[in-house]
Amino acid sequence: MSKKELRSSGILSYIENKTYDYENRIALGVKDKNSWRELTYGELGLLSRKVARYLIEDFGIKKGEVIAILSESMPEYGACLFASVLSGGTTVPLDIKLSEYELTNILTDCSPTVMMVSKQFLETALQLQKQIPSIRQILLIDGAEGECPYEQEGIIRFSSLPNLYDAKWRQRSSKSTALIIYTSGTTGAPKGVEVSFKNINAQLEDLTIAINLILPKGEPTTMLSILPMNHLFEMTVGFCTFLSFGHTVYYTKSLKPADISSIMREKKVQFMLVVPAFLKLLKAGIEKEIKNKPQAQQNIFNFMYKLAKYIPSYWLKRKLFAKIHKNFGGALWGCISGGAPLDLDVAEFFERIGIKVYQGYGLSECCPVVSVNIEKRNEMASVGHPLKHFEAQIVPDTGELLLRGPSIMKGYHNQPEMTAEVIDEEGWLHTGDIAHLDKDGHIFITGRIKNMIVLNGGKKVFPEEVEAVLEKSSYVSEVCVLGTSRTFGAKDGTEEVTAVIVPKAELYNQYSEEDVERMIKLDVKTLSQNLAHYKRPTNVIIQKEELPKTTTRKVKRKEVRELITV
Repeated sequence: MSKKELRSSGILSYIENKTYDYENRIALGVKDKNSWRELTYGELGLLSRKVARYLIEDFGIKKGEVIAILSESMPEYGACLFASVLSGGTTVPLDIKLSEYELTNILTDCSPTVMMVSKQFLETALQLQKQIPSIRQILLIDGAEGECPYEQEGIIRFSSLPNLYDAKWRQRSSKSTALIIYTSGTTGAPKGVEVSFKNINAQLEDLTIAINLILPKGEPTTMLSILPMNHLFEMTVGFCTFLSFGHTVYYTKSLKPADISSIMREKKVQFMLVVPAFLKLLKAGIEKEIKNKPQAQQNIFNFMYKLAKYIPSYWLKRKLFAKIHKNFGGALWGCISGGAPLDLDVAEFFERIGIKVYQGYGLSECCPVVSVNIEKRNEMASVGHPLKHFEAQIVPDTGELLLRGPSIMKGYHNQPEMTAEVIDEEGWLHTGDIAHLDKDGHIFITGRIKNMIVLNGGKKVFPEEVEAVLEKSSYVSEVCVLGTSRTFGAKDGTEEVTAVIVPKAELYNQYSEEDVERMIKLDVKTLSQNLAHYKRPTNVIIQKEELPKTTTRKVKRKEVRELITV
């Protein structure tokens, strides 16, 4: 197929054309042990077409058949996505952290005919194939010949496919399902968000406007993303949008700050896609390093930090804190944070040392980005104005945020009743988030309806508000606030505010467990003075182990509740 023919194909050509526009530029990369594995835009295009050609001509895939991907983030993952689209498939990116049981539930629901897997998860894929009769072919996306012990199992490697790049690429309507993103796999009825090509196109148009206001125009930017590719935020922003601008995206196999800093120094990373938990961890690491400095240096930092509040120039701030920036390679100037609420003190910290933090808001059901705080830099609590194609309104009685627009999902796969519960007859998506809009229409998220604690007297407490106060404790590593039922006294059966707290690990090296518990509870009592009386935790539970989390580092409240009621 010629360049001209491919340009007019209409199959996500907005992205695919970039394989020609930036042919020799690095598109995607990841570090394997001591060496880098990278694909240029041209190589990404060729590999995508080679795989798509195999699926169409040799395997005989039909339009709309499901292709599941089970892999960590890597350059070849991008080729899986493009190949799926070119061949007319519906893509299901799988969460590598799910159990075999959870994956089985998901695959039973979507019935894939092809699984694309990395060598790390090949054995899992083979076990799943035995349980899911629809899976007729497994494709191994990485590794060289002879590395895999399953050559006799009929596994096809990307590396062994013939160098043939032409086929009749499959056109699909804008209403067709492009992706199914599963947000739950623990029951027999998994929740799979169906994303159409129309949803993706609207999202890309909106994000193009937003990114044009954030990144330097006409300049290639080196990005680092720490999010898994099965996450829709990573796929639409970190992959589709950034590649459409010709930027370079690197992935990391380790979330250790030292490993990430090493990549940032080596590749001179300028921008990142992150989750709030990562920024919090990074801030704690910087502060720990500062505390280990001589007192004179600590005083200098504290003085500069206070001064930076009044300095508008980010360039000058980065000069003030040049030693910190040197650890990150000296090129990092900004990031987009999404996936969970961002602590204001964390955002303030990075803004003061010269790193812009753009807080975003979204849901998988919205494909997923709804807003990014670009304009109101002085109000970091805001998640920004809704993107171009979104309408937003607040339900007066409950404060729930409703959204409408072409990026709203088709619905939950095989779940029409569940879909009807969240999308009403007028097309409004009921987000479940409590929010308010200012006079300019900027969104401020204040809590979740399902997390809301209703006390005996009818007072309502939003856990996120209490957590934001308790997280300021220098003793606290993690905190989860939830409502639990009293089982004694006059208020038996009513809800009370319970704080589950994980102390910082180093405390146990200095104090006994009894002393740590006493210190934490005293600090909670002190900090709670900043809250209305009815919002203060009446029950504090100390948890030594890390709290259960999702892949984007959100605390799983349901599992925390189960943990403390065992």
